[in-house]
Amino acid sequence: MNMNNHKNNNKSTFNAKLWNGIALVAGIFAFIISILLITNYLQTNRIDPINTEVINQLVERLSENPEDELLREQIREMDLLVRKAYFTNRWQIRTGGLLLIFSVALVILAMQVINLTGKAKPEISEEKYITSFIVQKKARKWISIGGGIIVITALILAFLSHNELEYKFKDASKLAVNDQTSGSDNIDTEIVDEKDDAMLNSEDKQEANIVDQKTESKKTIPETEKSDVKEAKEKPGTKTSYDFPSNEQINKNYPTFRGPGGRGIAYQKNIPVNWVGTTGENILWKSDIPLAGYNSPVIWGDKLFISGAISTKREVYCFNANTGKLLWTALVDKIPGSPAKAPDVTNDTGHAAPTLATDGKQVFAIFSTGDIVALDMNGNRIWAKNLGVPNNHYGHSSSLMLYQDKVIVQYDHKGSAHIMALDVRNGNIVWKTKRQVKVSWASPIVVNTGNRTEIILIADPFVASYDAETGEELWSIKCMYGEVGPSVAYSDGIVFALNEYASLVAIKIGDKAEILWEDYEYLSDVPSPVATNDYLFVATSYGVVLCQDTKTGTKYWEHEFDNGMYSSPIIVEDKIYLIDNKGIMHIFNADKEFKLIAESPLGEGTVCTPAFADGKIYIKTNKNLYCIGNN
Repeated sequence: MNMNNHKNNNKSTFNAKLWNGIALVAGIFAFIISILLITNYLQTNRIDPINTEVINQLVERLSENPEDELLREQIREMDLLVRKAYFTNRWQIRTGGLLLIFSVALVILAMQVINLTGKAKPEISEEKYITSFIVQKKARKWISIGGGIIVITALILAFLSHNELEYKFKDASKLAVNDQTSGSDNIDTEIVDEKDDAMLNSEDKQEANIVDQKTESKKTIPETEKSDVKEAKEKPGTKTSYDFPSNEQINKNYPTFRGPGGRGIAYQKNIPVNWVGTTGENILWKSDIPLAGYNSPVIWGDKLFISGAISTKREVYCFNANTGKLLWTALVDKIPGSPAKAPDVTNDTGHAAPTLATDGKQVFAIFSTGDIVALDMNGNRIWAKNLGVPNNHYGHSSSLMLYQDKVIVQYDHKGSAHIMALDVRNGNIVWKTKRQVKVSWASPIVVNTGNRTEIILIADPFVASYDAETGEELWSIKCMYGEVGPSVAYSDGIVFALNEYASLVAIKIGDKAEILWEDYEYLSDVPSPVATNDYLFVATSYGVVLCQDTKTGTKYWEHEFDNGMYSSPIIVEDKIYLIDNKGIMHIFNADKEFKLIAESPLGEGTVCTPAFADGKIYIKTNKNLYCIGNN
């Protein structure tokens, strides 16, 4: 019995020593953090980390000499330093506060455990034990009071320094940005509203969202738009008018990937079905491409736009759609927040995979770096910004889409999946919605469902719809998985989504979307499907094409071509144009019975989806740009 008591006493002594040690270490750690937070507060009040006074002096000097470009550049650089100082200090304060709270909680927990488990009575006289206990109790009391005062003081000062730093940051930011004819409203919305966005690329993202406003004052902005931008900044909550194109104008042109709204339908007439690239039959012109890129052509009027890039250079090109002459090249560089080194991408994605978008007034392009740029139709830069470097193991490839005066960007990346709408006038974020999805390489589509306009996206695990005006999620269906490449198709109230090794899903949309039918036989990993009111057409990357009933999923036919394909099928004049990887265009009826109309060889392989405009077909390869028409 005495042996058991001795063991229990040893065990109790060990536990008490262990938790005493934990309490001691946690207490010392809390004390150190408290001292650091108090010191930080004193330093923040003694030394301004934002350098507000310096910025004041620079801005005052610039007001006296507004043409001093060197001074203006110094303010820009100081503006960047402001943001770095702000985010570094804010992170230190937040992290210190959380560590302090954690360590104090650990001390309290350790003391509670010690009190509950008890402590073995030492082998000394009862009188000495009681005296020692009283002394220790008083010591613990004063240590607790003193420590508590230090901890509370540190937390209060951390809160005050955090707020004071934010006020200084806003003041300094407003000074710098106002100097560049950008209003303070953008600082409040882009910085304060975004400050809790998981700290993802925080420095780059915030620098891009703020400093990018300065590009609006560059000389490349047409004089007619300078006054509009200024007026919009001076009247918070208002927008300058923007004459966005009508549906008739959009359908007459080919403004985005897979045509108007990205739905895979071209509203063109008199498109040729026969040509031979090697002999020049029906080849109206052929032009070299300066830098390669897997994006497809977009066209407005007599201008055609593509982009090209390598790791060290990004460019936008404009060709005359009638002659093939290269009209201008716009170098996309010197964008605030852009990474010094381009991210790693795979060869089959590259640095210029996303297709551009144009509304006839401007053209918009995005690259693997997260750089997005708006140019006027003559190649002058209107605005540019960096959206944060995409965390994507293949490279960013989601194409841009347009809705009225908004550029729609699907930005589904590791740790930062969201869709956003940027104002075409200045690149400001109109709305931005987080998405609980994995990386996606698909592109958004825009559809008018009769009572509203929806933006529909696909990514693992959701097919989801968002209000084009507000970004609010309208509905979502958990039905997809894997590395999603194909975009969705839409027709007559039904969305069609698929991915290889997953499934083909038909979704009846409405206030409450529901799955209409599913199929697992033929799936695609790259080409996007296309649909009429009655028939759905699916092209696989290994060369099989099939036709199914849109309402039931009933398969009408399947046909296997000799070559695989990455290009997506496009419906034109009740015919489907589908080019394979060898450059052979397969043309067949968009009907429930397969009828091959023609197979026309380009003589050069391609993985890009063709564009259609003014009775012509435009096909892009890695090296050349072709225009095909009826001679």
